[in-house]
Amino acid sequence: MNRNEKLPELSIIIVSFNDKSHLEECLSSIEENAQDMDLEILIADNNSLDGSQEFIKQNYPKIKLIANEENVGFAVALNRGIRESKGEFFLFLNTDAVIYPNALSLLLEELKINPRLGAIGPALLRGENAYQVSFGMRVSFISQIVQKHFLNPFYKLKLKSIQKRNEVGWLSAACFMTRREVLEDVGLFDENFFLYFEDIDLCYRIRKKGWSLLFFPQARVFHRGGASTQRDKVSSRFEYRKSQLYFYQKHNSKVSLFLLRLYFVLNFCFIRLWGLLKGKNYRRNRKRFFKLLGKIKE
Repeated sequence: MNRNEKLPELSIIIVSFNDKSHLEECLSSIEENAQDMDLEILIADNNSLDGSQEFIKQNYPKIKLIANEENVGFAVALNRGIRESKGEFFLFLNTDAVIYPNALSLLLEELKINPRLGAIGPALLRGENAYQVSFGMRVSFISQIVQKHFLNPFYKLKLKSIQKRNEVGWLSAACFMTRREVLEDVGLFDENFFLYFEDIDLCYRIRKKGWSLLFFPQARVFHRGGASTQRDKVSSRFEYRKSQLYFYQKHNSKVSLFLLRLYFVLNFCFIRLWGLLKGKNYRRNRKRFFKLLGKIKE
């Protein structure tokens, strides 16, 4: 590295997988709303087949493109971006996110003035007054049920008026800002997660090292959600369950893990029954799900 080279302050890392349709809006929003910021953009593309890499090369030549030869998953792709970045701070951003005015500068300023702040996340919107719940506290079997069925509906209504920043237990990597010092302290994303839960796992490790996490609603980002996973819902659901199981094995009690496995069996049986009633064939997924539970071997 050239000693006289000026390093960027912020490295924006985006993982792309067959989502060319949203890339332009995402990148344009960064250009429009971060003009005065000293930053670099890195896109780790997981072997997209929709022309995403060609689009980036032709229209955004200054962006560093990391062209993975296969779909290596979200955590591995993010880590490759981190290793090739130069910034003091990081922003992890999904391809289907759109930055609103001042959002990045607000998040970055808050990190700068609070040296023990490990990571910060904005309010994520899906419409003018439709909010995504992008934070939470501890994740266990009971807490997930409570959050899904009780807290999330409450938060979606409350977020329309809430302006108070809050310390939380985890933040969504759909839009998540942290600092290099934190990742050097706690390590990068756990690459055993292919998709889902890698952000919650990282947040757990950040808090365990004594850093705080902050939900910061003054900064706002639009996020469609599920852009890269909607095309194959069955496979993405399988990856969710696989990551969920690994997360529980890593962070939760044996009781929580047992309840989760029991839920998997009941849920699969329900899906199977519903599939028969609807005339759909779920047979090809039976082996995958029961292998996940350890019921059958390779």
